[in-house]
Parts: sequence; structure tokens; C-alpha cells
Amino acid sequence: MLHNENLGGLALSPILCPAHDRRRIVHFNVTEHPTTQWAAQQIVEAFPFDTAPSYLIRDGDGIYGERVTRRIESLGIDEVITAPASPWQNAYVERVIGTLHRELFDHVIVFNERHLKRLLSSYLEYHHPWRTHQFLNSDTPDCRPVRAAEPCNVVELPAVHGLHHVYLPKAA
Repeated sequence: MLHNENLGGLALSPILCPAHDRRRIVHFNVTEHPTTQWAAQQIVEAFPFDTAPSYLIRDGDGIYGERVTRRIESLGIDEVITAPASPWQNAYVERVIGTLHRELFDHVIVFNERHLKRLLSSYLEYHHPWRTHQFLNSDTPDCRPVRAAEPCNVVELPAVHGLHHVYLPKAA
């Protein structure tokens, strides 16, 4: 679980559910007061119908109690709990958290829960179709088409409320 403080010093707790195959965040939510019941509900919302993965890697945070473990088992998911203070056991999530800090949280002041949800939603709208990953051979999580390199005029489009930009060939 990622932790972020807002302007008033209150801790906001986002939960992220990434899919490792294409580096997509399949679900996120934010709360100021995380509970075991809330965390268990996020697992259900992350994997509706028959979309549950075969395994789920998570840390040993106290928020994941017996209720979460039962919910994970009821979805037919094998639970893998990482050892304490062992970030290398879930390196992808650690990279996602670092990326969110470098590309988003280091540049904004979060006002409240709703603001953090909007920021994360906006970032993921940019991340999935535009942000390349070395793991994906410089492709994006949404698989974008390869464009031929040819001289043309380029248009700059703001993304993530102007923190990032997308550059596209200008229509003739």
C-alpha cells in the first residue's frame, strides 16, 4: 500500500492493483481511513467476474487481515506475501511507487482524497497509452502502433494536468 500525505498532514492510503504482464494498473482507490473490509472490497473490485489472476503478491501490511485472506482465497487466487523489508520481492510494484513519486507526487500538493483520485486517474490515462517501458521493448501497456519516422510538424498535447506532454504528428 502506498502512503501519501495531503496538505493538512492527513495520511491518504491509495491501493494499487497492477497486472505484471503489460504493466497496467487494473484498479486503484484511495481512502483516508483504510480498514480490512475496505481492502477486501478493493480486491473484489480489481478482479470482477473471471478476471482474477492466478496469484497475488502483497506485502505484510497490517491492513490485510483474515478477511482479505479469505476474500483472496474465495476468488481462487494464490496469495504470496513478501518478507518484511524486502522490496526486491515485488520489484515491479516498488518501481510503480517510485515512478508515481518522481512523475506525479514530487510535483503536486495533494489537497484531499478526491484530489488524489483525480490525479491518479489522470496519470493512468497518460501512463497506459503513452508511457513506454523497457520491459515491453519500449512499448506501452496499451500497445500503441509504431509510426514511421518522417519529417513533419508536431503538436504538443498536455497530459496529467500539464505535468507531462504527448507529442503527435500534426495532421496535414
